[in-house]
Amino acid sequence: MSERTYLDAASAEPMHPAAREMLLSAVDSGWADPVRLHHEGRTARLLLDNARAVLADAVGVRPDELYLTTSGTAAIRSGLSAVRAARRRIGTAIVHSAVEHSAVLHTAGESGVEVGVDMQGRVDLEAFTRAVQEPGVAVAALQSANHEVGTRQPIAAAAAACGDVPLFVDASASVGHDVVPAGWSVLAASAHKWGGPAGVGLLAVRKGTRIAPAWPMDEREDGLSPGFPDVPNTLAAAAALQARSAELAELDKQHRAWVDEIRHRVAAEVPDVEVVGDPDDRLPHILTFSCLYVDGEALVTALDAEGFAVSSGSACTSSTLRPSHVLAAMGVLTHGNVRVSLSRDTTHADVQRFCSVLPGIVERIRAEVGM
Repeated sequence: MSERTYLDAASAEPMHPAAREMLLSAVDSGWADPVRLHHEGRTARLLLDNARAVLADAVGVRPDELYLTTSGTAAIRSGLSAVRAARRRIGTAIVHSAVEHSAVLHTAGESGVEVGVDMQGRVDLEAFTRAVQEPGVAVAALQSANHEVGTRQPIAAAAAACGDVPLFVDASASVGHDVVPAGWSVLAASAHKWGGPAGVGLLAVRKGTRIAPAWPMDEREDGLSPGFPDVPNTLAAAAALQARSAELAELDKQHRAWVDEIRHRVAAEVPDVEVVGDPDDRLPHILTFSCLYVDGEALVTALDAEGFAVSSGSACTSSTLRPSHVLAAMGVLTHGNVRVSLSRDTTHADVQRFCSVLPGIVERIRAEVGM
């Protein structure tokens, strides 16, 4: 196999060196139960409080406004459910865009009110505004930027439109890669997206936003994430996010330039290709494109054989064969789709090699199916 090039950071970022170093240290010092009063428990509590303070500062809240969960998905489900339950006398409807993460769609369920998006994946703000002003709306949900195509959402304008309705923002794709937007009431994020370990999610709830967990309250995280906290991984997540915050400006400049290069080369060198998402108002590290007459799974597999780890935004797997709801809502091609996402370890040579190899792979797959 050729040298490996990892271009799937939007799914999981390789662990940051700062996180790895912290994790190895914390395993020996942060293993005890932080709610206990003995020395070992107090040590774990001190470490956990320090990590919480770092994470809270990174997303712009106070430490007592930040809850730790087992993942970004868990943060979405518990957070949305808790806000809706607290406002059940007002209503149960969750207004959300059509391109939200599946955890939002599943939580909204039958009481969800879906708002459409344009071909770049940006929510119809006028329709969103009308929807949140209808009676019976408990909470609105709008991602900071899309996890498949990178398009940013108008969070500030949406927050203004919400008025007294809490705005829940899924910032899992953005934190560690982009400036955290302002105006939200509740925010969710996931550590493995910014180079922290898997198994750590953040749920930030600003003071004044009422929550009512759907399960019995316990002594940990105010019942929003029951169970024993993973202190070592939380410390590693905080170390990674603090380090990424220091690197953010340089990585933003670098990744934007390289994604622009891929965008232009793919459009110029691969026939019958559609590059999707906003070309400018977007996350710096994500690019998605669709190749006509090419199966997305076949393209991902062929690229993997050449040493490139990418994902298919078409969500076209052997188990589901269902197209991406994000791409379908945008009205763009839902097959032959590839998402490239850069990490802090990506080099310009990786980008150039990808651009050089891609046209031949697409041509070969098309030839194999007689196109």
